[in-house]
Amino acid sequence: MIGRITGQLAEKNPPELLVDCHGVGYELLVPMSTFYNLPGLGETVSLLTHFVVREDAQILFGFATASERSAFRQLIKISGVGPRTALSVLSGMSVDELSRAVSAQEAGRIIKVPGIGKKTAERLLLELKGKLGADLGASLSSVSDNPSDILQALVALGYSDRDAALALKALPADVGVSEGIKLALKALSK
Repeated sequence: MIGRITGQLAEKNPPELLVDCHGVGYELLVPMSTFYNLPGLGETVSLLTHFVVREDAQILFGFATASERSAFRQLIKISGVGPRTALSVLSGMSVDELSRAVSAQEAGRIIKVPGIGKKTAERLLLELKGKLGADLGASLSSVSDNPSDILQALVALGYSDRDAALALKALPADVGVSEGIKLALKALSK
């Protein structure tokens, strides 16, 4: 609906901005990565936007780059991750850092973001796998399909060797790495 806003930067109160577009002031919430790169008050700013309509509010989110907006949109597609949580993730780490954490399946890096716990971090890693950049798909497709890769992924997510091995025994013999990790995480969450 509203794809981009260009106007004078009228107010800056992290994480909120007020952008004056020919006499109409638009309030936007932005990640801190965008906030730190804003021009001074009274100067022209152009931000890509994402408009969220809820029962109780209409909220406009602003982003300096297309990759930030794209990552935000991928994040809010995940069950249990709303716009405010997605904004926190993008405020706590850059899109590149998030992509690297997802590629390496490093939940510990995502847990450092305020408001993100272990289960949410694991869900983010699982759901974002292969969705944050073209380079991610290539690096993930080179993984071989064998049980040790699934075991290593579970251990990297913070599960003990014993719990990961037990979850691995319950998996079908011909399961791929990606599907095996999903099934093992479901079993471990019970």
